[in-house]
Amino acid sequence: MSFPPLMNTYPDPPVTFVTGRGSELWDEEGNRYLDALSGLAVTSLGHGNPVVADAIASQAETLLHVSNLFGNTVGPEVAETLDRLLGGGGRIFFANSGAEANECAIKLARKFGGRGRHVVVSAFGSFHGRTLATLHATGQPEKHEAFQPLPEGFRHVAFDDVGAVQAALDPTVSAVLVEVVQGEGGVRAVSSDYLRSLRTLCDERGVLLMIDEVQTGLCRTGEWFAFQHHGIRPDVVTMAKALGNGMPIGACWARAEVAEVFEPGDHATTYGGQPLAAAAARGTLAVMEAEDAPGRARTAGVRLTDALREIPAVTEVRGLGLLLAAELAGGEAPAVATELLKAGLVVNAVSPTALRFAPSLLVTDDEIDEMVGIVEHVLAERSS
Repeated sequence: MSFPPLMNTYPDPPVTFVTGRGSELWDEEGNRYLDALSGLAVTSLGHGNPVVADAIASQAETLLHVSNLFGNTVGPEVAETLDRLLGGGGRIFFANSGAEANECAIKLARKFGGRGRHVVVSAFGSFHGRTLATLHATGQPEKHEAFQPLPEGFRHVAFDDVGAVQAALDPTVSAVLVEVVQGEGGVRAVSSDYLRSLRTLCDERGVLLMIDEVQTGLCRTGEWFAFQHHGIRPDVVTMAKALGNGMPIGACWARAEVAEVFEPGDHATTYGGQPLAAAAARGTLAVMEAEDAPGRARTAGVRLTDALREIPAVTEVRGLGLLLAAELAGGEAPAVATELLKAGLVVNAVSPTALRFAPSLLVTDDEIDEMVGIVEHVLAERSS
């Protein structure tokens, strides 16, 4: 098989998908798959959602792009909806991805802190992006080495350890950046009192609390945003993946008094908040509200969790809502993910021993049962 002249940044694809509908995908040969990964928690309303598709098609015929030198009517409407869902009183910057949303947050923290107070503290095991700055914010040193020297101003501490954060807060620190559930770090959620203690600590030290909701945000965990499980209010929230249901769009929200440190010219992007992407986001948010997507994620997440726990070869199921990891007794998660793909189920190995599940928020009970049946069959075949 020959492949197009693309840079060697991804392995050769095992399957090429050509069409999708809801939780189903079909490859070039017409084989059907159930999608339990949603393009890494992106297509949260499923493939080919008619409301989102119509929104994109209509906007494509109306106005595609004018740049941020001029206004458009769609982006501000999406910003108002997101601000409302986040509790109000904030401002939005639109970007094209989660990494760009986190870049915005990092620059905001540096401007807020001022010269000499620029350090961002994040957790080991975290993932915040692939740009040079967000790569250094990512608490996975093995990913850093090939790209040294990375931008300075980042410090890593143990995940879910308030004491470790407290010890790292010296006068150079402007912000703490944390995930409520470490998605790429193995689907590991913070403990119940961690964020509340972190909020108190940041208030005491005058440090921004920034929550990376790129993977967890927009209903994935059973709330609109994962931090809402813990009853706290962050200073900055970043999001992307599910916002456009596949259309590239990200956003950084900040409390108004934090956002106001930015002045025209401090930060920008050519495409951020442009009408086509914003129309997809507007349609996505409308469906999420109409369908009570947080409630659906909670209910479906319980069903999927309970069913996976019944499989003998699964030793643990962790996560929130419909962002879950199944720990395998025999390990070898990458090999199992490959066998599941051959059997018609799309998941991925989020660690050497665990599979990640992030199906559509609109997944049906029958689809969940079919997904779990495939996992059970493949794991039973491996142990026989």
